[in-house]
Amino acid sequence: TKYFNAEKHESLLFVLVGLMAISLATYFLIKVKQTFYNGMSYPLIAIALIQIAVGSSVYFRSPKDILRVEHILQTDQQKIETEEIPRMEVVMKNFVIYRWVEIVLLFAGIIFFFYFKPMTPWKGIGLGLSIQSEFLLQLDYFAESRGKIYLDYLGTMI
Repeated sequence: TKYFNAEKHESLLFVLVGLMAISLATYFLIKVKQTFYNGMSYPLIAIALIQIAVGSSVYFRSPKDILRVEHILQTDQQKIETEEIPRMEVVMKNFVIYRWVEIVLLFAGIIFFFYFKPMTPWKGIGLGLSIQSEFLLQLDYFAESRGKIYLDYLGTMI
C-alpha cells in the first residue's frame, strides 16, 4: 500500500509539472513570440503530454494495484512469486531503459543549447529538452528507488 500510494502521489506531481510546462509554453507561443522561446515551447509541450499521460495512468491505476496485491495476499500468496515479483522485475528493467533515454535527451538538449547561436529556436529546443529530461530523470530515480525497496520487500515474502 505504501509503495502504490507513493506512486500515486508522484504521479500527481508528473501531471502538475506537465500542466505547468504546457502553460509556460503556451505563454511563450502566444505572448512572448520570440524564436528562442518558441523553440523552447516544443519540447516543453511534447514531454508534458507524456508526463500528463503517464501521470494520469499511474494515478488511476494505483488504487486498483493496491486492491490486486491485497487480494493476492489474502487469497493466494504464491502469486507474489509467480505474478507480482515478475511484474516488478519488468518495471525495474523498464526504469533502466527510461533512464538511458532521459540521459540521451538531456545530453542532446545540452549539446543543442551550447552548439547553436544565442536566441535561435534550436537553442530554445535544447533548453526545453534539458529541463524536461532532467525533471523526468530525477522523478524516475525516486520511483526506481521505491520500486527496488518494494521488490526487495516482496522477496522477503516468498
